[in-house]
Amino acid sequence: MINRFIRVTSDFTRKKASQSAAWAVVARDTVSGFITTAHHMLMVLGILAIAALGIMFVKPEVTDHLKALSPFAQAEIEEAELPQTAELLDMPAPTIAKQDVAEKADAAVRTDAKNQAASTRQQQWVTAWLSKRYRVATDATDMLVSAAYLTAKEIKLDPLLILSVMAIESRFNPFAESPVGAQGLMQVMSKVHRDKFEELGGVKAALNPIANIKVGSLILKDYVNRGGSVEAGLKLYVGAGASESDAGYGAKVLAEYQRLKEVAMGKKVPVYSTSASSTVQKARPQERKVEAVEEAAASGSANQPLAQADHASAL
Repeated sequence: MINRFIRVTSDFTRKKASQSAAWAVVARDTVSGFITTAHHMLMVLGILAIAALGIMFVKPEVTDHLKALSPFAQAEIEEAELPQTAELLDMPAPTIAKQDVAEKADAAVRTDAKNQAASTRQQQWVTAWLSKRYRVATDATDMLVSAAYLTAKEIKLDPLLILSVMAIESRFNPFAESPVGAQGLMQVMSKVHRDKFEELGGVKAALNPIANIKVGSLILKDYVNRGGSVEAGLKLYVGAGASESDAGYGAKVLAEYQRLKEVAMGKKVPVYSTSASSTVQKARPQERKVEAVEEAAASGSANQPLAQADHASAL
């Protein structure tokens, strides 16, 4: 009996010992696994942190965006705004008005800078396209385009319309002259518009590119205003005001005008899609036009539609 009791007790002790050993192994494995997992997670988080720092270093805007998402940053902004609001409430009205004026002036300066940058980029596109199309040196084309833009800004006319007329009239040849005496880039009748050249050095200035662009643009603007539209103004400019047709002159200028608009918008326009003609078929016979010029010069009526009838080239 005693032996059986001793045997049962020893068996129970062995079982307890084996269970304790098993639990110890399970606990050890669990702790080891947890430590390994934590180690791996920390390593992954470290790699992600390094990658995030690299991204924020390369792209600072990401940092600003993350800061904006933080609730603490929002609280700081609100706290910073409170004193400013209080200061504005205590600030005299004239000071606030001065600040408003300064802010508006600053905004206007920024807007002008953006417009200037856009205009410069537009001029570069137009210059490159015209230089290739009419085979004129880039520097020379740049000078003519700049002069057209400056004149257009001064008299409030589209510079692309001025350049379109120059393209059709003379193909950007500042020394072009027609048999009836139309001269320069915009083929101005210097004898008829003698008064417009007086401030620019006289009739001889008709072959000066800057003077020719200025006078020709003034004439063009006058005819556009008088005709009420660009089409009617071009008809008067070519001297076909009293005729039913301008023999396609207006269509040529407007087609070039449309191409230049697309170039100015950054579109790719074929350079040699349509040949730009320097020869413009006039609405009247050459003999009658010469008589009209002589009559206009004799009467001194330089502002009549017939006066610029002979401004364009008759090459």
